[in-house]
Amino acid sequence: MKFPQTHTLQQIATIISSEYVGNPDFPVFGMNEIHVVTPGDIVFVDHPKYYDKALQSEATIILINKNVDCPDGKALLISNDPFRDFNTLTNYFKPFEKANAIVSSTAKIGRGTSIQPGTFIGNNVTIGDHCLIHSNVSIYDHTVIGNHVTIHSGTVLGADAFYYKKRPEGFDKLISGGRVVIEDHVDLGASCTIDRGVTGDTTIKEGTKIDNQVHIGHDTVIGKKCLIASQVGIAGCVIVENEVTIWGQVGITSDITIGAKAIISAQSGVSKSLEGSKSYFGTPADNFRKKYKEIAAIRQIPDLIEKLKNNE
Repeated sequence: MKFPQTHTLQQIATIISSEYVGNPDFPVFGMNEIHVVTPGDIVFVDHPKYYDKALQSEATIILINKNVDCPDGKALLISNDPFRDFNTLTNYFKPFEKANAIVSSTAKIGRGTSIQPGTFIGNNVTIGDHCLIHSNVSIYDHTVIGNHVTIHSGTVLGADAFYYKKRPEGFDKLISGGRVVIEDHVDLGASCTIDRGVTGDTTIKEGTKIDNQVHIGHDTVIGKKCLIASQVGIAGCVIVENEVTIWGQVGITSDITIGAKAIISAQSGVSKSLEGSKSYFGTPADNFRKKYKEIAAIRQIPDLIEKLKNNE
């Protein structure tokens, strides 16, 4: 998430009432999670296990809960609760805006696009040309939809990320300030849910077709010309490369990559990155042929046990 204008380190420190290490005029362009940071961004870290990763990332401003040596060319914001202060910044730069109508006056809708009755379109949404949005779709603030997109009833674009910090008193939510971006010629089935990014974009690329009741988590990127069947669940920060096929009820864990042209069979559970141009099946998902050989071998176990008994 980039700020509307460049701020200084001192200005950011004032917003969150923190100490800082670095030049007061050090430029701050925005804030992002570690997997999408670029120079000029703030990244937060609140666990020693991840200090080095944050300090060595592309981010040049590190919001951290310990006064550590500051790397050259970077700056620190010292906070006793970086998670809380990251939320403070999200609320400051992208506060919640109450809707003023079922279709916001700030929404931009292209020529030839049909919006069926009962659909909600939030603030600063952009929808391209020749789209068909069926009834009872909810499109949250700042969502971007390209041209020739079809969205069926009950789908929700832009709900909050499922991202919580466990505290003694309960779970503390990381506030979402990102977007959903749907590119051209995408079809979305009924009752799909696509969460917005925490600070970046959840993206569905050109030509992808998604069946009913599919969930896609925050900051995930679905490549071009993918096919995703019903009841698939994809966690946050997943990269699905181009022309991947995912059949029904597949579950995919967070922060992994599915290679281009991979095929994942129904009801598989994906717990690690998978190479492209191969077929996968099972839980944990593995090479299709290998998995079926394993199943065939398991089926032989009762016969083997019976033979051993007979030979005793």
